[in-house]
Amino acid sequence: MTLDAGADLLHAVRELAPALSARSGEIEQARQLPLDLIATLKDIGVYRMLVPRSHGGLELNLVTGLDVLSELARADASTAWTMMIATESPQLFALLLREEFDAIYAAGPNATVGGAFNAQGKAVQVDGGYRVTGHWNFATGCRQSEWLFGNCVVLGPDGEPRPGPAEGMPETRAMLLPANEVRIIEHWDVLGLRGTGSHDIAIDAFVPQQRTFDIFTGQPSVPGANFVVPVLHYAMHIGAVAVGIAQGAVDDLLTLARSGKRRLYARTSLVDSPVFRNRLGRAETGARAAHDALRRMGEVFWDACQQSPVKAFALAPQVSATLTWAVETAAEVVTACYHAGGATSVRDGASLQRRFRDIHTLTQHAAVAEGWFTQEGSALLGFPVLFEA
Repeated sequence: MTLDAGADLLHAVRELAPALSARSGEIEQARQLPLDLIATLKDIGVYRMLVPRSHGGLELNLVTGLDVLSELARADASTAWTMMIATESPQLFALLLREEFDAIYAAGPNATVGGAFNAQGKAVQVDGGYRVTGHWNFATGCRQSEWLFGNCVVLGPDGEPRPGPAEGMPETRAMLLPANEVRIIEHWDVLGLRGTGSHDIAIDAFVPQQRTFDIFTGQPSVPGANFVVPVLHYAMHIGAVAVGIAQGAVDDLLTLARSGKRRLYARTSLVDSPVFRNRLGRAETGARAAHDALRRMGEVFWDACQQSPVKAFALAPQVSATLTWAVETAAEVVTACYHAGGATSVRDGASLQRRFRDIHTLTQHAAVAEGWFTQEGSALLGFPVLFEA
């Protein structure tokens, strides 16, 4: 490992980008990443970029990780989204007991977990663990993960949900199992991000206590800034994928203009059209602004993570609002590029069409709901923030 592993990884990702872009159609049609691409991504270090150096990883900082994900998304959104989930594996595993974390990484630094945050399962506590049943949507990369989890509502002896840490909210707990003990239900026929293989999963099993964790309020068993308030790291990662898609759409529009394209009935080619130049300038400015705002928020949040969990958690309203704004802006940029591209954009296989579908699928994620702006406004006015979008 070199002294600047982050720079090396970014260079490797940028070197891979042209080949990755060329395979976007293949990835989308397969509904998952090809095995040889996964091997390449593991080889260059993407999978282990947030794994502690003590366990064979690169232990990159948040901001460099954001750059890696945005560069991947600039080339192919499905790859970036799948890698986003894969690279978050150590942050999820760290919510287990330390001995469990160490055992998982004993075999190597590329261990992966997928699953679902929405509490769509039920867990009844029994001797030594929980009896778990449930069916979860949107388990990204489930066919290519070694471990899978489903978040559950914990039921008491009376069959009713046990009260959680916040008033009116039930107790929830994530249940982790080896992937071969989880049933995968193929159900990923969607608008965009088709190559992520985000099928459904189902569990009907006993899960031992030591294989369970609290996604939202659990305390990590591993030290380090990457493990401070992990749910906010996840939010930043989503933003990185969004801004990468927007930057890629601007790239596509530039390529289209330089090809000499002239729209039907137009007097000039795109490159000579003042209207097109205006749209291109607006799109590039929007993509750059979204990228820079997210990255700056990442720097502020990372600094807080290095200082204390309390300071990091206090930034939650700003992180969530910045994420939502960056995603909204990215979607506006991609939509503008799609329209500016004309009829070329509508064909299956067109990069602009794929980016349009990808970003508008990403905007449906609960983490980018408009209600996060309300939370930021509430925080500014001194009202309690409940973190419910």
